[in-house]
Amino acid sequence: MGGVEDDEPPSKRVKASSRELRGLSNGECLKEPSSCSFSACASMARPLALQGDDEVIGSKGVKKVEFVRIIAEALYSLGYSKTGAYLEEESGIPFHSSVVTVFIQQILDGSWDESLASLHKIGIVDETIIKLACFIILQQKFFELLDGEKVMDALKTLRTEIAPLSINNIRVRELSSLILSPSHRVTDGISGQEMVKSKPRSELLEDLQKLFPPTVMIPEKRLLQLVEQALDLQHDTCLFHNSLVGETSLLTDHRCGRDKIPSETVQILPDHHNEVWYLQYSKNGKYLASSSSDHSAIIWEVNLEGRVSLKHRLIGHQKPVSCVSWSPDDDQILTCGVEEVIRRWDISSGECLQVYEKGLIGSISCSWSPDGKWIFSGMTDKSIMMWDLDGKEMDCLKGQKTLRISDLQTTSDGKLITICKENMIVILDRESGAERCIKEDQTIVSFTLSGDNKFLLVSIVNEELHLWSIQGNIRLVSKYRGHRRSRFIVRACFGGFQQAFIASGSEDSQIYIWHRGSGELIETLGGHSGAVNCVSWNPANPHMLASASDDRTIRIWGLNHVETKSNSCIHHCNGAN
Repeated sequence: MGGVEDDEPPSKRVKASSRELRGLSNGECLKEPSSCSFSACASMARPLALQGDDEVIGSKGVKKVEFVRIIAEALYSLGYSKTGAYLEEESGIPFHSSVVTVFIQQILDGSWDESLASLHKIGIVDETIIKLACFIILQQKFFELLDGEKVMDALKTLRTEIAPLSINNIRVRELSSLILSPSHRVTDGISGQEMVKSKPRSELLEDLQKLFPPTVMIPEKRLLQLVEQALDLQHDTCLFHNSLVGETSLLTDHRCGRDKIPSETVQILPDHHNEVWYLQYSKNGKYLASSSSDHSAIIWEVNLEGRVSLKHRLIGHQKPVSCVSWSPDDDQILTCGVEEVIRRWDISSGECLQVYEKGLIGSISCSWSPDGKWIFSGMTDKSIMMWDLDGKEMDCLKGQKTLRISDLQTTSDGKLITICKENMIVILDRESGAERCIKEDQTIVSFTLSGDNKFLLVSIVNEELHLWSIQGNIRLVSKYRGHRRSRFIVRACFGGFQQAFIASGSEDSQIYIWHRGSGELIETLGGHSGAVNCVSWNPANPHMLASASDDRTIRIWGLNHVETKSNSCIHHCNGAN
């Protein structure tokens, strides 16, 4: 019959979806006392004609036939073979057509010639798919013949059946090398795994299922996929979804309340002596760094309970400190003085490790390379300097690469992002020299890069935030409005669970929070008495937000119930109430 002999007859094989057959090796019998046999289950459905082919259910025009088949697939995948077979019998809707059922059994039996004949009858019209399926089946036949030490039969299969398909000559040569050297490694075209022998036939069925149209063989766990997609959609459209924790029920629609958004001041940090201009959490969420017009920066430590305490005050700058930048491993930090120098500090000791300066040219921004080996700095002459950690100048990107007041950030693949003109941001690939630009109609105030490096949030002088996709073709995704900005640099950030929110400071002393997907303004937080210059959302804790203000304080924001449960006054970092 063209197949490899089995140790047990086909009648002992159990009808099940390919998921239930994961452990089924060649010639094995899958034994499940609670399941009916493959042939018995198939016979229940096979004689029944397909009922109501065009019948739809529900308000969205769901085809009843597809709906029932997906339910049957779910039952079989859960191991409820008898129930699945009874569903087929009662509904008159077979899980698979009789031809597909026979084809599946032939694959499990290793009846390769018969399976190839059935392949042309199961309803696939795309000849390319048929040829690819033939190749996969014949490759399995080839491997099983080799496993059985039938080298000449394997060679005949390769020459007379596989090679004439002419669809993967490289693979044919790899397979031929196994005839001469059985230890040679061949990579499987579907899974990408190295192969030196045949795979279980149940896995072969899974490979074929991925190749076939879903009308022929229902995709694996399709009902579960649809349910998960519905849950994801509910989470995405929920304005306040901000946590991975919590049970998800299929019995009710998902809905979060406002209490999932950090909107309550849980701590005030008054240790700066002048306006606080910038702050940023470390990537691991264990530290917060802030910089001020008082010529200092402060490293704050976040404990396991979310309490923030002063760890180091960084002294040395002769001018206001405009920004900070965390190293990739969060062990060090850069501070940039306004048109002054850049200093590199050790987080554990608070020691200044290096000062970066270039004559009379001052620095205005700073950033790290992705590997932490280089320092980038925007300069007052509009160039960008590149230094090694020891302060040696390694490169200088001359020309108008940055502005007098500008941000500078680096992507995970090493591209530099900077404001090169008042209304233009450039994304620069240093190695190739290629540049891509974002051009706005208004003056750009500041920008920030998303955690996944796929989006850029740009603050515009006309009191708008623009979300740009920078992956592939650059495009404007969304706009956010409501905050106030007329004179100062006001910064925004991504944040929350899966960075589903946008937060921004504002000159009216408030913090504005939008749902990133819908663009809807969901919270306005009051408490500061001066302009809020910068906000930062803890990347490790979606319920923790920090804000920096001209009122010389930093506020830590948490969930509403934190304050309610503690039933106490706001805590200051020095312990005063």
